[in-house]
Parts: sequence; structure tokens; C-alpha cells
Amino acid sequence: MSVFAKASASRSVRAMLSGVALIGVSALVLTGCSSPGEGESTTSPESTTPADAGDALPIDAGDRELALKLGQLAPQSGSLAFLGPPQIAAAQLAVNDINAADLGIQLELNVRDEGDTSVDVATGSVTDLLSLGVSAISGAAASAQTRNVYEQVTSAGVVLMSPSNTGLDLTDIADNGLYWRTAPSDVLQGEVLGNLIAEDGNSTLGIIYQNDAYGTGLAETTKTNFEAGGGTVVAESSFNTGDTNFTTQISDVTAQNPDAIALITFDQSKIIIPELVGSGFAGDKLYLVDGNLVDYSADFAPGLITGAKGTKPGLDLTTLGDFTDRLLEVDPTLTDFTYAPESYDNVVLFALAAFAANDTTGQSIADYLRQVSGGSGEGEKVDSFEAGVALLEKGEQIDYDGFSGPITFDENGDPTEATIGIYQYDAGNLPSERLN
Repeated sequence: MSVFAKASASRSVRAMLSGVALIGVSALVLTGCSSPGEGESTTSPESTTPADAGDALPIDAGDRELALKLGQLAPQSGSLAFLGPPQIAAAQLAVNDINAADLGIQLELNVRDEGDTSVDVATGSVTDLLSLGVSAISGAAASAQTRNVYEQVTSAGVVLMSPSNTGLDLTDIADNGLYWRTAPSDVLQGEVLGNLIAEDGNSTLGIIYQNDAYGTGLAETTKTNFEAGGGTVVAESSFNTGDTNFTTQISDVTAQNPDAIALITFDQSKIIIPELVGSGFAGDKLYLVDGNLVDYSADFAPGLITGAKGTKPGLDLTTLGDFTDRLLEVDPTLTDFTYAPESYDNVVLFALAAFAANDTTGQSIADYLRQVSGGSGEGEKVDSFEAGVALLEKGEQIDYDGFSGPITFDENGDPTEATIGIYQYDAGNLPSERLN
């Protein structure tokens, strides 16, 4: 089964909220501007044109001979390392596809580790990428790492686009128009998660979260929406990145005997969950998020978290045809595909923007990114690099929707639409069901 909570909002979160029941699971749906597919729900916006879209920039007709050097920051070590392989494979697949198309632009991808905030790997990686002369960087994966490096990147005139940043405060960073993201802000995931927990019949909630902008932001939006649904958050306990002992946090939260517990963590969940369930808390009353909604079949005893639920931005990958099969051709070791569609779309958007600008400098790419995403309110829908180029060569405007779904950047570089999936764990500790 599949569950989709489709959301649409600008960085200033202007959209109205409305509750939508989805066969036993309710999810908040923000005003959307695309047509709902089967099994999806959305409301109609007042206007399908993004605010402050402005006039579209001109597209020069004709052929191109462009070379675009890209960087990628992805976690290959640290607490978010599980997100690195799918993002790297997807970016490489996009590069392979674009280069094979041979339509006037050739890409070179240079991948570097971003690590995590316990050790500063990202700064050195960015320094290395900038020394190579990249015009655009896909990454960082973690919101906290983007905060550490965005000034370094954007001050060099390089455009930065993350496939997985969800931190709320990244909306308003001083980036000179050079920071973008294809993942939705946590204001959307928090709305869906908070309402899911409440509508599952839980009256009280405990939250264990990591003490960084990702954790605190998502915890706050989850709490706000859970309490708006009639519940009460009875306990909140945080930990710092790099911590390995969570006994205090578990004791603090379970002492209040909450009906449910939300875990807003990265791979610290591999330590927290067995101890939490071992203390007597029911595994099916746990709620996870994109940072830890992973395959635990090799980590936990069978049945440990059967019935636990979680939320994660992105389309149902089973609807994407042979996309995952093609990713496995790039990296046969992949077991998780989280944010792979967004990573693929980052590269395609970079290439389409450079093609539209007929220029591979970072500023020119940034100037056209919103436009090729449909954010100018003009352009014909396309769903591939080849289809986009076919129109751009004629001097026509485009509106790219890729594997991650509709993107449509707003004036701050956020996607104005998103799909939040709700998953449930099976007896093998796999998030195998996408509910509705």
C-alpha cells in the first residue's frame, strides 16, 4: 500500500493547512499546485504561479558546447553515512545520462566526504572542491553541515544545492541567491508526523532528539502539530552529536509514561531503540523520521519494532520504474535509496540551468535555476534532461519535474511542493509498508 501526504508551501510558509483523512491515517496537506495522482490528495491553491516569480530570462536558441564541473558533498563517514551511497550513485547516474545524451553539455563529477559535525571534514572537502574549479556543488546532505560550509561556497560564487537539507532556518540564510534545496523544509514533515501521532490515538508524547538545528526544528514542529491535534508532549530530552550513551534521555522520557515516543536522530537510533524497547516501552509506539527511517533487519532482533511508523519526504520509489535498478547498476551494494531522486534531480537542474544560460559559471546557473524548475510561472512541463534541452534549443521556457516530483523553486530556493511518505515497520524490522 502507499501513503502520500502532498504538501506545498513557500519558505515563508504562507499556505493554509487542512486535514485530510487517508484510509485510517490522516496527514496534513498544504495547498498544492499539481494535479493529484491516484492515492494522493491535495487542495487547490489560489494561484498556480509562485509569488514574486518575476519575468522569465531569455533563452538563446541554438546548439551549445559546454563543460560543467560539479562537486558533491555527501556523507561517507559519520552518523549520516547511510545517506551517502544513494546520493552519490544518483548523482553519478545523472551525470552518466547527461553525458551519454551528448546534447551540448558534458559534466564532470567530483565527490568528497562531508562527515558529520563531530569532526570537521566538510570544510576541507569544500576547499578541495573549490580548488578544482567546480561551478556547482550538490550537498551537503546534513543541514548542520550546510550551515558550516555555505558561506565558504557561496562567497566563491559557487552554487550549492542540497538534496536532503530540511532545516527550517536555511530558508533565510544570507546566500546571495546561491543556496537551493530539492528537499522540503521540516515544517512540512513535522506537520505530517505530529498529526499522524495524534490521529493514531495517542494522547501523550515523548520526544528524544539530537541537539542541532535539524533535531530542534523538527522536534518543535512535531510538538506544535501534535498539540494542535489535541495531544500533550509530556517529555523532551536532547543529546549532542557524537554522544554514544542515551540512558539519561531514555529514562527522562519513559519516566513520564508517554503513549508514544518520537525519535528525531540519525544512526544513534541503533543504540536508542534496543535500550528503549528493552526498558519495557512498546516498539510499535515508536515514530521515526527521515534521519533514521532505515532497514534495521541486520541490527535488531526480529519483531523488535513491528508496527512502528515513520515519515520521510519523497515519492514512493516503486512508482519510479527502473530508477532503483539503474542505481544498483552504478552501486550494486545499495540497500537504501533515501534522497536518491533528489540527488539525481540536483544534477539535472544544474545542467538545464547552465544550458539555459549558455554559461557554466555558478552565478549564471543560479540565475536560471528557479526558471527551469517552473518557478517563473512559465514553461512547458518536461520530465527529463533530454526533453528540457529539446525546448531550450528552440529558445523556449521549461518547467522540469523529475524523479523527486514537482519542484518549482520559490524566491528563496525552496521547493514549493513536497510529498511526505508514511511508513510502517514489518516483523523483519523493515519499513516495508507505505500506508494509506
